[in-house]
Amino acid sequence: MGNGTSIGRVRGLGSSHQGTHHWLLSRLTAVGNLVLIPWLLVSLALLPDHTFATVHSWAAKPVASTALVLILINTIYHARLGIQVMLEDYIHDEGGKVAVWLFINIVPFAAAAFGIVSVIRIALGGA
Repeated sequence: MGNGTSIGRVRGLGSSHQGTHHWLLSRLTAVGNLVLIPWLLVSLALLPDHTFATVHSWAAKPVASTALVLILINTIYHARLGIQVMLEDYIHDEGGKVAVWLFINIVPFAAAAFGIVSVIRIALGGA
């Protein structure tokens, strides 16, 4: 009683098997965004001007560059989780699922890698 259907128990579906973990990750990344994005906006607003040199020197500081990397990781992962839920709900063709899974795993990884390398280059003075 209260454990779902018989077939659900056989397949291992139900409470705290996959959906809860995904839901919790989505909420944690949302909280991270609620902290990091306002920090970014306030930090940029407090700059004396918004020229390339000023923003570049700000982004080269250790706290700013670390926070920028955290923002990249957090927002891209949060977006990936949301897109995954949407695509799981609307893509039913098996061939389409393979293409979609490749897309939602490769594109965010490539975007995060590009962003992180860019911030590291700025922080280390290479750009």
